[in-house]
Amino acid sequence: MTTTVAFTEIADRVYVLRQRTLDVNVTLVVGDGAALLVDTLSTAGQAAELLGALRELTADPLIVVNTHHHFDHCFGNAALAADGPVPIYAHDEAARLLREQPALLRRQAYDEVLPADPGLAAELARTTILAPTHPVRKEATVDVGGRTVLLRHLGRGHTEGDLVVQVPDADVLVAGDLIEESGPPAFDDAFPLEWVETVAALLDCLTPATVIVPGHGAVVGTDFVRVQHDDLATMSWLIRNGDADRAPAERVAQRTPFGPEAGLAAVQRGYAELRGDA
Repeated sequence: MTTTVAFTEIADRVYVLRQRTLDVNVTLVVGDGAALLVDTLSTAGQAAELLGALRELTADPLIVVNTHHHFDHCFGNAALAADGPVPIYAHDEAARLLREQPALLRRQAYDEVLPADPGLAAELARTTILAPTHPVRKEATVDVGGRTVLLRHLGRGHTEGDLVVQVPDADVLVAGDLIEESGPPAFDDAFPLEWVETVAALLDCLTPATVIVPGHGAVVGTDFVRVQHDDLATMSWLIRNGDADRAPAERVAQRTPFGPEAGLAAVQRGYAELRGDA
């Protein structure tokens, strides 16, 4: 199969494919006789192209990890399992949503994408959703052909069920959408007041040389993550003070480090957190 996408090696037998639609990252870890794929893109078509690029690097059996339940990171699951069962890891909550509410998630994805990309929306409407088979509550260790890979839930942030994937022997950490490079973080399902603490825990997993794969955009280093943590901390402070002052969310959003549009979603979710409604 001829593909128009390709993986780039970022560390020893760790590869990243940066998919042009929505600028999503997929990470591949290759061991001896096994390989682990982190995230599966948005549609059956994208996942089939992804699989073609993957098979140019390895013919080994696959293990799949979903960093969270959003469509652009997991709706390709079924296509990756088309030739037979594949173990799919995700956090408990992500697995539950994909198992119990596939129609709702498909409809939400369709509605989100339709205004900007009707073609992609139509593909999403036709895509089969396959739920993860291996839920993770806090931490799991996966043997990938002799390589230890750690799956960790460090706390709520971008969603209730974010997983990070750590490859210790390569000093690589896949952060999912807890870290964003090509745009501001997305807060629609987020817990912005807790997110800052989750990224603080993520920083504790890093060394000065760690390569971090964000959910979207170019790979980054520890300094980038530290700056994003500080911006999240500033935003958390603004939300707490805005709530104490009974300030309208729109006014507080103008001052957040991520711009007024992303900031408004963050402030609204932060206020909901403080009310116990998130």
